[in-house]
Amino acid sequence: MTPTSPNHNPIHRSALRRTASRHPALHPVALAAILTLSGTGLAHAQVGAQPNAQATPQAASSLPPVTVSASGLQLGANDMTTPVTVLEGDELVRRREATLGETLNSEPGITSSHFGAGASRPIIRGMDGPRVKVLSDGAELHDASTISPDHAVVSEPLLATQIEVLRGPSALLYGAGAVGGVVNVLDGKIPTAIPQKGYEGSAELRANTGAREGAGAFSLTGGAGNLAVHAEGVARDAGDYRVGKGWAPDGEPTRKVLGSFKRTDTGSVGLSWVGDRGYLGAAYTRQAAQYGLPGHNHSFEGCHTHGNSLHCGAHEGEEGEDGHDHDHDAEHGDVPVVDLRSERFDIRGELRNPFAGFSALRLRAGVTDYVHDEVEEGAIATTFKNKAYDTRIELQHEPIAGFKGLIGLQTSQRKFSAEGEEAYVEPTITRKLGFFALEEYRLGDWRFEAALRHDRQTAEAQTSGIERSHNGTSASLGAVWKFTPGYQVGTSFTRASRAPSAEELYAQGLHMATSTYERGNANLKSEISQNIDVSLKKTAGDTTFGVSVFRNRINNYIYGRTLDEVDGLQLLQYSQADATFTGIEGQVRQRITRNLGLTLFGDTVRATLDAGGGRLPRIPATRAGVRLDANWQAWEGQVEWVQVARQNRVAQFETATPGYGMLNLGVSYNGQFSSGTPWQVYLKANNLTDRLAYAHTSFNKKAAPLMGRNVTVGVKVAF
Repeated sequence: MTPTSPNHNPIHRSALRRTASRHPALHPVALAAILTLSGTGLAHAQVGAQPNAQATPQAASSLPPVTVSASGLQLGANDMTTPVTVLEGDELVRRREATLGETLNSEPGITSSHFGAGASRPIIRGMDGPRVKVLSDGAELHDASTISPDHAVVSEPLLATQIEVLRGPSALLYGAGAVGGVVNVLDGKIPTAIPQKGYEGSAELRANTGAREGAGAFSLTGGAGNLAVHAEGVARDAGDYRVGKGWAPDGEPTRKVLGSFKRTDTGSVGLSWVGDRGYLGAAYTRQAAQYGLPGHNHSFEGCHTHGNSLHCGAHEGEEGEDGHDHDHDAEHGDVPVVDLRSERFDIRGELRNPFAGFSALRLRAGVTDYVHDEVEEGAIATTFKNKAYDTRIELQHEPIAGFKGLIGLQTSQRKFSAEGEEAYVEPTITRKLGFFALEEYRLGDWRFEAALRHDRQTAEAQTSGIERSHNGTSASLGAVWKFTPGYQVGTSFTRASRAPSAEELYAQGLHMATSTYERGNANLKSEISQNIDVSLKKTAGDTTFGVSVFRNRINNYIYGRTLDEVDGLQLLQYSQADATFTGIEGQVRQRITRNLGLTLFGDTVRATLDAGGGRLPRIPATRAGVRLDANWQAWEGQVEWVQVARQNRVAQFETATPGYGMLNLGVSYNGQFSSGTPWQVYLKANNLTDRLAYAHTSFNKKAAPLMGRNVTVGVKVAF
């Protein structure tokens, strides 16, 4: 099912809210409810439990190890040379939030670029933006989220079947620029098998109190012979969210963040041909979203630069365009609204034993047409467009003298443009071409891995005619040693090259959403990252743990250096300097009884400039937490306390962020209808003490604190 096309005319935020309640694209909620209520009847033809059914706590321990699709060689999580996080099954259901960033925010080493409720991108080990690749089953997502933190990621967590996070630049199979890591979101939009009983699916309804959010999702796959068809959809409607106690942004206490509402409608249809040796399929996905931009500051209109200084307001003896001097302390106008539309066509395929000497041929390709309007006071102020295509081919060879591996080709093109008040980047075309290879060798308790990649990027500014090309070769070596049953140590060394993005090269103008004036530098060089990662794991027994330490030294690190500030507006100059990121992350779980366990977890990262020891901005604060989990028969529950330290290691012109603690609770019940159809009811409560908290990684942390007390309830049926 594909959502109905929304009205794209300029509209007020209040009008958006009124029309959303009648929006035809909200039909997925109704369909989810119907599927939920009809789950018992549909399941009478079921023979045994289906693969996507929610496992009970007793059955979960017998499941096979989780396969990491993004590993390239379909490895288990315990075979990876670098740390990996995999969310699936009940754990994914518990962790999911409205955005991908908030879904992963509580995992060690991962935070988010919180920007209200509408936009939140994962940050891995202090790195964000283009240094973190977001994939849809191995294919890169093309939106505008790498350009600015107020732009949403077009990935819907409620439709994810598994989320994988690979840390560090060793994930260079998906681009040498992913020096922070890779987030791979798996889904079922293109079927890879024919359902055993002709159909399978799921339906889910959920709601929360913090934003009065209601959401519904469904997924349905049917097939016969060699053909399978899939349909899925999500609808979400959330109002302005409440923050913790004690917030007074303008001297007056308030509990809601104005403009923090969000509505999304996502739909996808897919068709596959499935044979004995593989599959080939295609899918069409459409997402429409409307969300507010809290903290958007019009008072900086007219601000400009004089050399390396900012000037706001008219010059002495001059008047503004309306005949008056402008007061840069006065804010006016309604909260801007992002009206987003994204359409994507995907092709996925795999052929096993395509020809002699090779075991698999895999294809990922996509075409994206993305556009979003920023609507202010009923008129479109700025329009961002991103038209892109990407293709990825992998060829896995049979073992040769004990070596198993693959070679591949990846290419993409992105045409980006911005028109209107905040068109601070001229239209650009970015073309990328990469070749890569990965090999592994196993010897007793050892597994060795080596990867090599070469990339070429050309970024052309269409208005000025400036063109810059960058070439880079990246390599990674790693090993895992399972030195005794249940214990293993892993290490990797990576040298990766990242070419500057078009925005870093050509930005020039005012960006009011982040309260910055950005200036690019067309002479930027490629970054060279040298990362070493060492991890230790215990995977069996009453005590299990995983801890990782890393050091990433980056030559020619590209960052927005603040040259000047005027009443909160910062002049950012994209600059280069050598920088070093160091950190540690991990968790340890102690099984207390058969039904009870205690986990300690935490992470910290330090990022400094090598010359002078200066700090880099918006680096996550140190975190530590304790979690008590329990299970009894069909019940599961956990309660945790997370303490985030004060972040006072700040860059020039950056303010410190106070620390905070949060109490979270979760409980779920897994049951079955008489026909054997599994269902789950869950409840989770975040920030039970209603603590006022700020995310140091956020550009608008003062205007949009984290959500206060929030209780989410949901029900899911798999059939």
